[in-house]
Amino acid sequence: MNEELAKRIQQSEIDYLTSRISSIGERKGNPEGVEINTFGETIAYYIKTMPWFIFNSVKGLSDADTNRLEDIVQFYAARDRLFQVDLNPVHSGSMLFKRLAELGFYQNGFHSVLYGLPKEDKPYLQTNITIVEVDNEKQFDHYAEIHCLGSGMPLSAKQHFVNNNIGLLNRAGWKIFLGYLNGIPAGVAVMHISSGIASLTLAATHPEYRNQGLQTALINRRLFEAHEAGCELVTAQASFGSTSQNNMERAGMHIAWTRSTFIQSNKM
Repeated sequence: MNEELAKRIQQSEIDYLTSRISSIGERKGNPEGVEINTFGETIAYYIKTMPWFIFNSVKGLSDADTNRLEDIVQFYAARDRLFQVDLNPVHSGSMLFKRLAELGFYQNGFHSVLYGLPKEDKPYLQTNITIVEVDNEKQFDHYAEIHCLGSGMPLSAKQHFVNNNIGLLNRAGWKIFLGYLNGIPAGVAVMHISSGIASLTLAATHPEYRNQGLQTALINRRLFEAHEAGCELVTAQASFGSTSQNNMERAGMHIAWTRSTFIQSNKM
């Protein structure tokens, strides 16, 4: 790992998240209330109707933007929104940590950042698994249902997953995959390609079909697609020590670093 590689890995996440959240904001009238603001080289994401940290987070913060932290805090305060700062070790030093503490931030967790190489060989599939690239709304309907249930939400929330992901269907740089187990739609995975890097951005399995090899197959398919697209690197993020992290490591990916996440104590 070196500084240049670390910056590229960090930027790949910013690229895909900006594209994904922009796709939500591009819906007619911006009904979800999407805002993306920059503070120096730091990016702040906000979605009015979605309070989760993934949609209300700060990416790319480094020592150089320490003096912009108060502006970032005010941006979210004006919207009455709890947010999370995702801090990577790229140009993060004591000055930044001290300012975070002065503004009442504390570390609330860790997150794994992974990287690896594309795979040149087409992956072997179990005979009961089939993977297709989603390119039409009928397949996307299966994707939305599996994403919903795989995220632990009731089926009644499916339309939210349709509304907030349909912008990725056939969007430049994005590929969506649907995995079938014994002919039944059972798993999904997404990737984003930008600047020679493929980001493995999302994966979910229907709860009834877990632990049967679907996600391993979907990871390997995306590593192969990265090679086919001419990528030189693959990146991903996962909860520390999670099944997702372990699956990616078994597929040959490695931990680049463990990211720290911060929130403000006076906002809890």
